[in-house]
Amino acid sequence: MFQGTGSHVGKSLIVAGLCRAFADRGLRVAPFKPQNMSNNAGVTADGGEIGRAQMLQARAARVAPSIHMNPVLLKPETDTGAQIVVHGKRWATLSARGYTDQKAELLPRVLESFETIAATADLVLIEGAGSPAETNLRAGDIANMGFAEAADVPVALIGDIDRGGVIAALVGTHAVLEPPERSRIKAFLINKFQGDPSLFDEGLAEIAKRTGWAALGIVPYFAAASRLPAEDVLGLAVKQDAARARLRVAVPRIPRIANFDDLDPLRDEPEVEVLIVEPGQPIPGDCDLIVLPGSKSTIADLQALRREGWDIDIAAHHRRNGAILGLCGGYQMLGRSVADPEGIEGPAGTVPGLGLLAVDTTLDADKATSRVSAIHVESGAHVTGYEIHLGQSEGEDRARPVLTIDGRPEGAISADGRVIGTYVHGLFAGDAFRRAFLAKLGARATASYEAGVDATLDGLADHLQAHIDLDAILAIAQSRRG
Repeated sequence: MFQGTGSHVGKSLIVAGLCRAFADRGLRVAPFKPQNMSNNAGVTADGGEIGRAQMLQARAARVAPSIHMNPVLLKPETDTGAQIVVHGKRWATLSARGYTDQKAELLPRVLESFETIAATADLVLIEGAGSPAETNLRAGDIANMGFAEAADVPVALIGDIDRGGVIAALVGTHAVLEPPERSRIKAFLINKFQGDPSLFDEGLAEIAKRTGWAALGIVPYFAAASRLPAEDVLGLAVKQDAARARLRVAVPRIPRIANFDDLDPLRDEPEVEVLIVEPGQPIPGDCDLIVLPGSKSTIADLQALRREGWDIDIAAHHRRNGAILGLCGGYQMLGRSVADPEGIEGPAGTVPGLGLLAVDTTLDADKATSRVSAIHVESGAHVTGYEIHLGQSEGEDRARPVLTIDGRPEGAISADGRVIGTYVHGLFAGDAFRRAFLAKLGARATASYEAGVDATLDGLADHLQAHIDLDAILAIAQSRRG
């Protein structure tokens, strides 16, 4: 199990790279994360939800993703509450306090999933969440040491040198853990190093002396990681060179943005600039396309969009003949109204949408989660993707669908053809669809996105093999059987 000294130390990418590296050695490898928190989710073949990181790790391991790879997924809906997904399906919506009181009862289901995954693999690489040093969360823990002890798995601890204080972070984690937990940690590694690694030799020795843990290596910063699907919204902050761009795409960063890896294939295109518009900033008047992304809380994010004045910017963009694309929750926002008669997202009621698509949405408790194989109506391009959403949208503009799924129309296009909405995520990952969509807006698609993701995973695996003692990791994993 790989735990970290904090969030964003690189646990997800380390596990993904090791999945590919050990799979290349001929081992049957599987990823596992007991509890994840993310609004970036993927859909497994059986229609269940798991975190995007576990989808990527399964791909790295060259195995099919399973709901058992991430048995508990927390999808934040407010600052203090989240939807709880268990074994791929919605289980409850709870406040942070409510989940803290109930999470211990999920441990048997987490262990069931772990044993299911372990039965199919030679090696299971487990990702922790946050840090075991958060001892205030230790009671009932299923994400870090609580799981590690229940499953009796050895642990390696990852420290992030890029943020500074890595010696204190590792040694401090050792200091606050209970003795049995300290002894469960067998080794540590340093991630995101920049410069001459030999300058940190004394640092490695100091950490090893104070903790008794073995050093697995120092991993230099891997810049190409920005090409991989990011699980956390912080990944959107990566800048790109706009010098060659012919198409400027603006994306308002709504508070509960979800499944934002939809944007990754666009960001990969040299002729496309993707600009994330932060709160407090206007949507630029010179953009060519506005994308309203997915949302975990459509009504709340629609209200936030209005508070920022982005509704005014979007209306002005439309008057200037600009193009607008709404994905899932963004599609719902573009319609005439969003109704929540059951109070699923908050107080029951109906709010006006942006009125740019002639559709009306009604939210209900029946959550759609499915993988999709479709045809793009305009170009005939084959599309694969997935749906994760609450509610249905109906109205006149659905007579002009974006896609057909087994002959069924999906999505809506305005009468002027400039406003498009769809529930299907992952559209732009398909090179043929992306090429057709961008060509209509005056830009060429030249990247091969899916091939690029696999090439980056190969590069990440090579990077880790060069800097981490993989044989030591295998020896630690095998010690569980001893």
